[in-house]
Amino acid sequence: MDSKYQSYIDLIKSKLSPYRFNHSVEVAKSAVYLAEKYGGDSEKMYVAGLLHDVLKEADRDETFYYVDKYVIPLTVLEEVTPKLWHAIVGAEFIRNELGIDDDEIITAVRYHTTGRKNMTLSEKILFIADFISADRDYNGADEMRERAEKSLECAMDMGLSFTIADLVEHGRPVHPDTVDAYNDIKLQE
Repeated sequence: MDSKYQSYIDLIKSKLSPYRFNHSVEVAKSAVYLAEKYGGDSEKMYVAGLLHDVLKEADRDETFYYVDKYVIPLTVLEEVTPKLWHAIVGAEFIRNELGIDDDEIITAVRYHTTGRKNMTLSEKILFIADFISADRDYNGADEMRERAEKSLECAMDMGLSFTIADLVEHGRPVHPDTVDAYNDIKLQE
């Protein structure tokens, strides 16, 4: 698949540090694995995985250049939470700058950090792939991988719980989409 998407590989290599580039490649691999396991589109998930962090290392000026250029509405919480910018702005970047008009890819990138209520299969796959990629070695990564083998929802439950607990522990606000995603998973149990 790599040669078909060499331009995307070249782009992220030019925009990201070696660490973040490697992470993006590993997320793409995990996304393909999960797509094949759970009936998703592996090619779309490969692209989403490669590009999910395309603007992760963009500075504030570059980020807000695209916010202004594409008239991206940000909530007050989003404006003051730099960790969310790359997903929101990255989705519009790949739509407008790369000409990707596939909603499965766009929304997977858009919601890979926050999640949201009624997540699609593609959104769940990328959300989990970002947690379980081979380069991840945080405390709980192996358990997350085991959960991803059981079901996407089982892994989503852990991922969302981890995210919310981490934000609360550090005194940061929790995005409403994350709360909605967590509640949605809990209500499905």
